[in-house]
Amino acid sequence: MQPNLGPGEDFELLLERQVRDMQSKAAALSEALSAAGATVRSRDGAVTVTLAPNGALTNLELGLRACDLGPARLTAAIMGTVREAQRQTARTVADSFATINGDSESTDMVRSFLPPDPPPDGDFAAPESAEPERTPPPAAPPARPPAPPAAGPAPRRRPPADDHPDDESNPW
Repeated sequence: MQPNLGPGEDFELLLERQVRDMQSKAAALSEALSAAGATVRSRDGAVTVTLAPNGALTNLELGLRACDLGPARLTAAIMGTVREAQRQTARTVADSFATINGDSESTDMVRSFLPPDPPPDGDFAAPESAEPERTPPPAAPPARPPAPPAAGPAPRRRPPADDHPDDESNPW
C-alpha cells in the first residue's frame, strides 16, 4: 500500500505528522476524560452521588429527607441516582471520544457500552407504600434419625500435647 504523500513530502515527514496528530488527540482525550465525572442529585434531594470518569463512586451524600424514606425507598433512591450518574458519565466519555476520534467503528463500539436509558417515568424509586415483602422461611425438612456408625478402623487420635517452648507457635 502506498502512503498518501503530498508533493515534496517524504515518508518520514508523513509519519512525524501522524505521530503529532495522534499525540494531540491522546492529550485532548485524556483531558476530556479527566473531566467526565458526574454529580447527580435525586429529584427529592435526599441523595447526591459523585462518580469519577471511570464510573467509580467517589462521594455519596444523604440529605435530611433520606432518613424519612425508609430502607427500601432509600436504597432505590441511591441506586437510581447512581445509575443516572453512570449514564451521564458514560455519555460524556462516549461524546468526548466521538469528538476527538470522529464517527468510526471504534466510536460505535464505545457507544455500544452505554447504559440503557431509564424507564419512561424516570423514577427508579419504589412506590411510597411499598414495603419489602416478607416471605416465610421454608419449612425445615423432617428430621431423619442419625445414621449408624460405619464399621471400619477407629479414627486416629492426636497425640497428647507436649509442653515444649519450641512448639508454642505450632497449633497442632
